[in-house]
Amino acid sequence: RGALRPQLGRGRCLKFRAKPWRPVGPHSMALHSGTCRPCGPTDLAFRPNPPNNIADIVSTLRTTYDSGTTRPLAWRKQQLEALVRMMEDNEAAFSAALKADLGKPDVEGFITDIAFVTSEVKAMIKNLKKWNKPQRVPTPIVAMPAKSQLIPEPLGVVLVIAPWNYPIQLLLVPAAGAIAAGNAVVMKPSEVSAATSEVLARLVPKYLDQKAITLVEGGVPETTALLAEHFDHIFYTGNGTVGRIVMAAAANNLTPVTLELGGKSPVIIDESANVRVTARRIAWGKWLNAGQTCVAPDYILVNEKVRQPFLDELGKAITDFFGADPQTSESYGRIVSPRHFDRLKSLMNGGKVVIGGETNAESRYVAPTVLADVDMNSALMNEEIFGPLLPVISITSTKQAIDFITARPHPLALYVFAENKSVVNEVLAKTTAGGMTVNGTLMHLTSPHLPFGGIGESGMGGYHGKSGVRLFQHMKPVLSRG
Repeated sequence: RGALRPQLGRGRCLKFRAKPWRPVGPHSMALHSGTCRPCGPTDLAFRPNPPNNIADIVSTLRTTYDSGTTRPLAWRKQQLEALVRMMEDNEAAFSAALKADLGKPDVEGFITDIAFVTSEVKAMIKNLKKWNKPQRVPTPIVAMPAKSQLIPEPLGVVLVIAPWNYPIQLLLVPAAGAIAAGNAVVMKPSEVSAATSEVLARLVPKYLDQKAITLVEGGVPETTALLAEHFDHIFYTGNGTVGRIVMAAAANNLTPVTLELGGKSPVIIDESANVRVTARRIAWGKWLNAGQTCVAPDYILVNEKVRQPFLDELGKAITDFFGADPQTSESYGRIVSPRHFDRLKSLMNGGKVVIGGETNAESRYVAPTVLADVDMNSALMNEEIFGPLLPVISITSTKQAIDFITARPHPLALYVFAENKSVVNEVLAKTTAGGMTVNGTLMHLTSPHLPFGGIGESGMGGYHGKSGVRLFQHMKPVLSRG
């Protein structure tokens, strides 16, 4: 629509998102005539892959993989380099799509989606030969004379199912790992982030080998049809409810899965913490992407001695980052859909608003909001918030915080702020989480040397960097006797 059309290419009106043909907003779409009222004629209606074609798509990729096309390192490098070109050539189109779907500021979208992907893929290109080299291992004396090695080999045809909150990063980073490992790949972007899905669907076949790498658009019917096919690995990022469906479907073919889920990621603030630095780092991690981040701080456990100074500094940080009225800030995003907006507004009933609380249904705006006097039995404290609401709970000791966290399912991330090293060590030793950052938020997932993933209810399997390649390989043990 309008100025966005040349960047986003031919496709659906950007006021429509979520499931195919379902409008969001006050106007409707005359689908069969290709006209959006009141936006006018469209170039091309959204046509996801029919479920009955998906078997053919997977069959084509299986034939390509069986032919050996994806195994040579030269082919893998060629595809990864093409992926980097796709990101660099189309930065404006990706930025516009992210803004249409999530209201993402250009800088935020560039850092968290576009540059993140480019950095990960360039690291894979640089280390491709080293990471795919057979590894020599010791041979026991009873097998002598012989030599032993582990040979990395691809799994086959891989399915990657991505969510809507970081729709480029969470699709292309695992897909790149699967390509670097030598697999054929089916990518399934989220239908909720419709504008980004459309850009990816247009560009992927233009840059990558269509016989080995494909993208399937659509909603529940298309995803269901994909899950009915036999894959050699399924990588899913999303919520636990759908994660269970994915795992059950994979079990029919004994297909291994990686589940990147979520949960309620807690923050512990000790009385020894630098309160100003703590507040600013939490504000950044919480309200990035309007709180729609799987590892965003979900709730705060703050020592009662520093509770009020922390709240004061948190309010200042919000003003510093987003101005006196975040609704007018170019640095603050929007909630992805009316359904999620309504859910978040309902969650506010679980506590007393002490900062923020303003909403605007028409623009799907929810202000950075801090809540106190939290009802522990409310949905606010029993569901993953996945939005800009931040409950704050007072504690009197580190033990109380640890007991609170360990009584609940393992989170995807856990954060502790403390200058007292013994407090940090106690939290590290007595809690379990998918990953942790000490005196910061989110940063552990930026390192290609640290696998990112969950444990228990928050997921299984980890990726990024070398781990993101090895995830899609079988380390074949070989003993060769003389």
